[in-house]
Amino acid sequence: MKKLLYLVFCLFLFQACKSPEPRKPISRASKSFTNKSLKINKAIVEKEESYIQDMIRKDSANTYITSADGFWYYYNSQNEKDSITPKFGDEVEFNYNILTLQGDTIYSREELGERAYVIDKEEIFTGLRQGLKLMKEGETVTFLFPSHQAYGYYGDNDRIGTHIALKSTVTLNKIKND
Repeated sequence: MKKLLYLVFCLFLFQACKSPEPRKPISRASKSFTNKSLKINKAIVEKEESYIQDMIRKDSANTYITSADGFWYYYNSQNEKDSITPKFGDEVEFNYNILTLQGDTIYSREELGERAYVIDKEEIFTGLRQGLKLMKEGETVTFLFPSHQAYGYYGDNDRIGTHIALKSTVTLNKIKND
């Protein structure tokens, strides 16, 4: 009997010293689900970009520039004297508004107020982060952001819903270098 208890105790001891084994996931995303999601997102992006291109074609008053990051913009007022744009770690002070592409106000300039932002060190939606890096002090620029450059799938959990392309007019008031 003692031998049996000793044997059980030794087996228990060896089991306790064994390293944990990773468990297999209970469920995995299927390839068909991933492919379907990818097709849906591509269709959304294509539709938004097509709508924005139509807007640009109809707007003969402004000269639009296509950014490398996937949004469009034009200058309301341009600073031709300076060449300094904000870089990583610079603090910028700016005002902006957020509109639908049709021009309906979501957040007014007065409501948002002046904002201070440290380039690439704080959270701000992707398009605005990249757009601020293109601006010089004193410039006002109007941006057209497809939803994947704005608030994307989640929106802002307040007034901006899912997959909403945005228009924003931004004034860069000041750049404070590190």
